[in-house]
Amino acid sequence: MLVLSSPSGAGKTSLSRRLVADHAELKLSVSCTTRSPRPGEQEGREYAFVGRPAFDAMVAEAAFLEWAEVHDHRYGTPRAPVLAALEAGRDVLFDIDWQGAEQVAAGAPADVVRVFVLPPTMADLRRRLFARAQDGAEVIERRLARAPGEIARWSAYDYVLVNDDFDQAYADLAHIYHAERLKRARNPWLSGFVTGLLESAEP
Repeated sequence: MLVLSSPSGAGKTSLSRRLVADHAELKLSVSCTTRSPRPGEQEGREYAFVGRPAFDAMVAEAAFLEWAEVHDHRYGTPRAPVLAALEAGRDVLFDIDWQGAEQVAAGAPADVVRVFVLPPTMADLRRRLFARAQDGAEVIERRLARAPGEIARWSAYDYVLVNDDFDQAYADLAHIYHAERLKRARNPWLSGFVTGLLESAEP
C-alpha cells in the first residue's frame, strides 16, 4: 500500500494519477467524500460522492479502512475494494491526507509506504491553488491557512518529495515505488526460487 499525502495544491493527485497510468499492477483507491464534485470530476473516477447520512452509515458499519474530516468535508477509503485488490496480488495507491495515512499505517505498518509531497514555496502553493480554479477564493484561503499544519506532519513519512519540477518529482516517486516493490519481504516467491537455484547447483 503506497500512500501519498500533501497540502492541497502540492501535486499529489497529479503524481498519483500518472503513477497509476504507468503501472498496470497498481490500483488507485477511490475515496468516498461528502463534498460536491469539482468541475471535470466524474463519479467513481476521482471520488465516490455521497451524502453525509450515507457516509455516517458507512462509518457506523466499519466500512472504511480510514476516514477523516478535511476542509469541512468527510473523506474515507472503502475497505472492501482495497482488500480485494490486495488479495488479487495488486498494489494499492492512496491519495489521502495525513490523518488517513496515519490510520492506514497503524492498521498495517509492515505493508504501508508513506510519501509526502511538498511545494517548493508557500507562494507557489498559493499560485497553483488559484491557477487550477477549482474552488472559490474563500475556500482556497482556508486551504492555505491549514497548509502549515499539514506540512508539519512531513516527518512521519518514509519519503519526502519537493514538487518543484513535476517530471523530476514523478521520476523520484516511480523510483520509490519500484525499490519498495523489490524488497525481499514483498517477494515471497524468492525463497522457493533460491532453493531451486541451489539445488540445481548440486553435482
